[in-house]
Amino acid sequence: MTRQRGAVIDALREAGRPLSPAEILAAAQRQVPSLGLATVYRNLRALLDDAQVHAVELPGQADRYELAEEPGAVTHRHYFQCLTCDRVFPLEGCPGHLEEITPSGFVVEHHELTLLGRCPDCAGKPGKRRKAAAHQH
Repeated sequence: MTRQRGAVIDALREAGRPLSPAEILAAAQRQVPSLGLATVYRNLRALLDDAQVHAVELPGQADRYELAEEPGAVTHRHYFQCLTCDRVFPLEGCPGHLEEITPSGFVVEHHELTLLGRCPDCAGKPGKRRKAAAHQH
């Protein structure tokens, strides 16, 4: 494994949450100061191909990345996104039992859940919040 790839993996491991490529770059440069964003993207592509990381897709956002719990395992997770600092955190568990709220005759094949709000670091601070996407019930 190259130093660059090791630094990318370490950045993801130490964060314990999904990171954007720019966040990965900032963290990985502590180990490899000369690391560039293009190298981060190349390493992410290789790690995705090897199923060592997976992309976290959030509505209206660029992908973020996190380590796979077990390389190659399919991961079903939900997330909390801070509207102030834009960081994303994994949630434990799944609400499941969606059949109870699904209209009659519909079959749920997949679901995604992202909670939006402010993280503990931002909850007590006044500040700009990024505009949340429209939400309808």
